[in-house]
Amino acid sequence: MVLCKDNTLYTGWTNDLEKRLAAHNAGTGAKYTKTRRPVRMVYAEEHEEKRDAMRREAQIKRLSRGEKVALIASTQNILK
Repeated sequence: MVLCKDNTLYTGWTNDLEKRLAAHNAGTGAKYTKTRRPVRMVYAEEHEEKRDAMRREAQIKRLSRGEKVALIASTQNILK
């Protein structure tokens, strides 16, 4: 999950966090983040299987902003 310049949160999945973050900040990562740069990585999880990562992305996208903020602050965050 990245925090955008306008204080919104964007959730996606990737197999290379550093490359994806660089793409977002270059304006090539996603249409949503293109006009909201710079972005900063605030939350990440690791999953063995692509399908599990995609399923988790869908779950996170359904969360409210408050729930996402709580998730970012949680001990599950591998960025801590």
